[in-house]
Amino acid sequence: MIIYKATKDKFLEEIKNQSITNIIYTHFLDKKVHVNHKELISWSNSLYQVAEVLIMSDIPGNTGIAIEYMVPYTDKRVDFIISGYNDKEQSVGIIMELKQWEYLEQVNNKDGIVKTYLAGKLRETVHPSYQAWSYVDIMNSFCSAVEERNITLKPISFLHNYELKDVYDPVLDVIYKWYLEYAPVFTKHDKDKLANFIKENIKYGDEGDIIWQIENGKIKPSKFLQESLKSMIENNPEFTLIGNQKVVFEQAKLMFNETMKDNKKRILIVKGGPGTGKSVLAIMFLNYVIQKGKLGKYISKNSAPREVYKFKLKGDHTIKNIDGLFSGSSSLHTFTTNYFDTLIIDEAHRLQEKSGLYANKGENQTKEAINASLFTIFFIDEKQKISLTDNGQILEIEEFANIYNAEIKKMTLTSQFRCNGSDGYLNWIDKVLYNKEMKDEDDNYSFASDYDFQIIDSPSELMKIIKEKNKSNNKSRIVAGYCWDWNSQNDPSAYDIKIGDFIAQWNFKSSEPWAIGQNSVNQIGSIHTSQGLEFEYVGVIIGDDLKYKNNQLIVDFKKRAKNDKTVRGLKKIEKEDPHLAYEKAKEIILNTYRTFLTRGQKGCYVYCTNLDLSNYLKAELNKIKS
Repeated sequence: MIIYKATKDKFLEEIKNQSITNIIYTHFLDKKVHVNHKELISWSNSLYQVAEVLIMSDIPGNTGIAIEYMVPYTDKRVDFIISGYNDKEQSVGIIMELKQWEYLEQVNNKDGIVKTYLAGKLRETVHPSYQAWSYVDIMNSFCSAVEERNITLKPISFLHNYELKDVYDPVLDVIYKWYLEYAPVFTKHDKDKLANFIKENIKYGDEGDIIWQIENGKIKPSKFLQESLKSMIENNPEFTLIGNQKVVFEQAKLMFNETMKDNKKRILIVKGGPGTGKSVLAIMFLNYVIQKGKLGKYISKNSAPREVYKFKLKGDHTIKNIDGLFSGSSSLHTFTTNYFDTLIIDEAHRLQEKSGLYANKGENQTKEAINASLFTIFFIDEKQKISLTDNGQILEIEEFANIYNAEIKKMTLTSQFRCNGSDGYLNWIDKVLYNKEMKDEDDNYSFASDYDFQIIDSPSELMKIIKEKNKSNNKSRIVAGYCWDWNSQNDPSAYDIKIGDFIAQWNFKSSEPWAIGQNSVNQIGSIHTSQGLEFEYVGVIIGDDLKYKNNQLIVDFKKRAKNDKTVRGLKKIEKEDPHLAYEKAKEIILNTYRTFLTRGQKGCYVYCTNLDLSNYLKAELNKIKS
């Protein structure tokens, strides 16, 4: 979708008549896209600056112009496109990101991130060169016209209010070198340079034909993307299907291929507990869809598994073009019916009802996923709901599937690759947390010889053990309940977790995911950076939100950190219905610790801030050892 298309001459005429802003606004309304007053002012300011540069460039009047092009496969929009032919008569599209920024700070240890003032506050956002480059990367990967018609896309950014400092300027910092080389930045006093750049790349006009091709070409994965993803997965032992993973994979293939033939909606619901390989299966099926030349995407609300799997897939590859295959769930409401051939929803239990920062966008993420895709796979474990807003459940998937007349099949992943394959350990965890008794005679709680589980008496000792385990392959980490405020978020020298003499920080946001970062073992992970992932050995700090008293587990959501969003809203519920609030808090807190306690492949070591809870776990552990 493109909001505005014209030639250079037509665009400049509407700039001269001061009608361009109203024209664009009307086009937005025609396409039922909401815009606010600030965006109108932004267009007005930026477009007049671009018009001045276009006049200076002296490119042909029939050069193509497009404003607000919706990047395929995303909910993002390109600000400005200029199209035409170069001196070799090759098709060229200049992709321009416009910014009104006047101030910027570099951000170290994070890839492609800067700080600038947004909505009145200094906030982190992507570097404009990264933004322009990422749009071109998506277009190269999914716009068939770009590949088939050999269109060269040139990303740039124009910060028309920004004045470069004489000696050093953060926007040009060496940490952004890779992106700056691909997508140069032009600032307030660079209009001559920008005009020359445009003139060097556009010699002949195209009457907007290249823009038309881009807009109307089929959306599908490029051959380069297919080959890139295939090379990343082949010979990578982490992406080998074992046991009934293969059975589920073949069923997914069957349903997908049937859907591609008859265009009928189908849904596969895959239940699986901790360590059953849901995420690996999701990645493998994503690759299958892409190799078929179809439009597929991996969706998860939690960013941690997305970032880790992207990192693992890339390995030593320098290419970055698989990033667009992964995204969060908050943009599902922006896609039209059957936009995707396949959506793969990992951690589906974490889908929310509404989207957006203020939960005011869309209708229901589960419904929106089914609407946006012909074939949808939901990987789900309802015991991993860890937030009041987590809304994904099998019953709801089935209800929406019926609304869309979709064929449904349910399968269960049973092979357990985590916790040393010990079902006894998982049974024991469910017993001590949920007081769950075994139903089948063959079920048991025994795991003493299968899995290394220990209760540790101090957090310092726990850290010492995990650091030692981590030395061999960097696959051991400590996680903790969110019972300590994140002070180091704004003050890197501050400590967050303080237990007696023990001090530590929550994990930083950095260019490497915390779960596999080379120097992150000293940091403590939260549920947000560990759910959906696994470690060889995991250390767990159980905070004051879970205690043992009067022969039962007691939860207290008020012991959570003040900025913990997972329990936000419980105080309001408590005023109206204390029992309901407690039951909801109990589910969230117990599920959180169950998730933590099942992250380790070979072992789990636990420290409890509550001594009675520690003694309770020791007593339960002794029962299965005796």
